Amino acid sequence: MAADVATADVRMAPQPTFEPLDNYTIPIAGPRTITKQIITETVQEIPSTSSTRTVPSLGAKTAPALYITGLGSQYPPFLFAPERLESFIKKWYDLETPGIKKLLAINQTTTIQNRSTIKSYDDPFWNRAVAPDIAELDVFFRKAGVDLAVQACKKAIKECGIAVGDITHVVAVTCTNAGNPGYDLLVAQKLGLRPETDRTLLHGVGCAGGLSAMRAAAAMAQSATLRRRAARVLVVAVEICSINVRCDLNEVVEHPEEAKISPVLFSDGAAAFVLCNELAPEAEDSAVYSVVDWANATIPDTSRELEFMADPLGFRATLTKEVPQIAMKAITPMFEKLLPSLTLDGKPTLGKAIQAKDFDWALHPGGIAILNGTQNTLDLQEDQLRASFEIYKTHGNSSSPTVLIVLDKLRRMGEGRENVVACSFGPGMAIEMFMLKRCYRKNDD
Repeated sequence: MAADVATADVRMAPQPTFEPLDNYTIPIAGPRTITKQIITETVQEIPSTSSTRTVPSLGAKTAPALYITGLGSQYPPFLFAPERLESFIKKWYDLETPGIKKLLAINQTTTIQNRSTIKSYDDPFWNRAVAPDIAELDVFFRKAGVDLAVQACKKAIKECGIAVGDITHVVAVTCTNAGNPGYDLLVAQKLGLRPETDRTLLHGVGCAGGLSAMRAAAAMAQSATLRRRAARVLVVAVEICSINVRCDLNEVVEHPEEAKISPVLFSDGAAAFVLCNELAPEAEDSAVYSVVDWANATIPDTSRELEFMADPLGFRATLTKEVPQIAMKAITPMFEKLLPSLTLDGKPTLGKAIQAKDFDWALHPGGIAILNGTQNTLDLQEDQLRASFEIYKTHGNSSSPTVLIVLDKLRRMGEGRENVVACSFGPGMAIEMFMLKRCYRKNDD
């Protein structure tokens, strides 16, 4: 069956045409036979143009300057619309099962129009009597997931105008693969990074992962500054959440008393960026965002509210109904903690109180309750969360890369506020928050 193709968004660089790159050869084991299914999918780069940029003043520096100098995001080619879920589920389950009825009711309220997937749900891989096990899913991720990550990395590297050999560090994150060596090595090899490139792979941070990786990259870049070394840290996040669909549906049937929303929320995607310290000569002129400050915290007594645990059929997610309220209560204290590090419009605030309304917000779109709740709690206008709402509506929640995709989207949505807050949540529960400033191109409209 032909794939659904995403409609280009006039406010964002369109997704590329997908042409064959490498075959994904996935062993499919049935009850009595072993066959092979060849899937050919790919992505290609979107050309970028270089231009002269100016960076707003950050006032007196109290720490080494850090800049995000290139951003890239990549969705896979297939889209799965909510109205297709019922026909997919009824192949294996009675639609009158209590858990399934509850799931289908939730499916009508998410406001998600489509979710991105690396394979069509019509593909035989998802439609066999015996669901793929975690070993098969590992093989699939280490082909398809790695290729998706590589394409996002190529976009980020191309935008910042450096050679692949200039990358000094790699920080990678995922929660949908746990193989060793980690997928970061496979990405590094496909990109042709130097063998001595410093690599770090994060796991266990879930949807917070994009900003957890940014935090690790920032610490590495600052450490390099103290050692008088240039740092160009490539950060990459990729998730293939769709591989867990059969595992998620089993959980829905086996635990009807719980509201299991994973099958109607999560999607696939990848994002990457390059973070440089001030000793990288090109950093200031090629900056997309400058990094002002960041913080993270674990919210006490919430470790069971948000989980993503290994299962024979993949990874099973738990998101309790308390997650939105817990998340919203954590935002304001962290925002207020970071406010003293900021200047407004590149100048001292001269006693003027900085408020949430002075920022654009790149909030991880963990669900419509989190987006609406944060808007109400902070008294924000919808346009301050426009990128988060748009990504959620058109692609759903891709876990760790999503907040980075929102940052990429935000800068392409026309003129906005200079100050930007990026915020995400993950297992623990943990909250991650960054304060950033936009860096403008001279020829930007």
